[in-house]
Amino acid sequence: MTSSRQSPEEPGGASTPSPVADPAPGQQVVVLTGLSGGGKTAAAKLFEDLGYIVVDNLPGELLRDLADLIALNPTRFAHTAIVLDARTGDVPLAFGAMRGALEGRGMRPVIFFLEASDDVLIRRFSETRHRHPLADERGIAASIELERALLEHIRMQADVVIDTSRLSLRELRERIFARLGDVQNSDRLSIQLISFGFKFGVPLEADLVLDVRFMKNPHYIEQLRHQNGLTEPVREYVMGQPIAEAFLARLRDLLDLLVPAYVDEGKTRLTIAIGCTGGFHRSIVMTEQLAAWLRERDFGPVSVFHRELER
Repeated sequence: MTSSRQSPEEPGGASTPSPVADPAPGQQVVVLTGLSGGGKTAAAKLFEDLGYIVVDNLPGELLRDLADLIALNPTRFAHTAIVLDARTGDVPLAFGAMRGALEGRGMRPVIFFLEASDDVLIRRFSETRHRHPLADERGIAASIELERALLEHIRMQADVVIDTSRLSLRELRERIFARLGDVQNSDRLSIQLISFGFKFGVPLEADLVLDVRFMKNPHYIEQLRHQNGLTEPVREYVMGQPIAEAFLARLRDLLDLLVPAYVDEGKTRLTIAIGCTGGFHRSIVMTEQLAAWLRERDFGPVSVFHRELER
């Protein structure tokens, strides 16, 4: 299915891209963007580990030349990651120029958007003593708020949104590696399921948030308390509640309605977060049950992340 999203025009409008060869099979370009302090530097290093050529902090005026270079040298630039953030200046304009230039040359970039909660971002800037790119007399908190507003449109277009607030470097690596396989050369909806605990906060990247705290909690059963939702005794306890299957049946009906509608609108990713109190029992069971059904329905690639499992 062809996406309904329109490719942004390149600056100048009237210019046409130079003729180039068709993109090489397997060639992939990633645009890595998001909030300052969101983890793009760490992610860029992970892409380098994958063998990507990483281009960071390139002036906006050179983006079209970079697109030409990537298109004309498909072997050398078989895997390229381009970091775009507030240092570029007008990020939405630079993003539109870069995406338009690449798509005009036959390459659809995969967009990764990294973010974190305000309190985590403020702590990171405080610990590193780095200056926020938008900081002036308004201060860090106001700068973060401004940057969120400026980048919201880009976030909506992203193929992958990752909240790095509570991710270790290893977990970030796993999320990036897993999602690269999900979005590469796929015209279907990529679905990510996240189990979480409400007491640790709702995942920022979630499109849909489901609350399963209405179910009886295995935490209060002594023999189940220290087992997680991946174990058979906990799964049997949760799914043994009549309301569990009733909830899943209605949720399946809802997704049967929503997923085709999302695809028709050109959406390429859907993140569903399922939460209970601690994110250790009920949410994990229900996430695994939903994941199994989604894979049977074959809407698109499905990935699962149990956020609180290692706490």
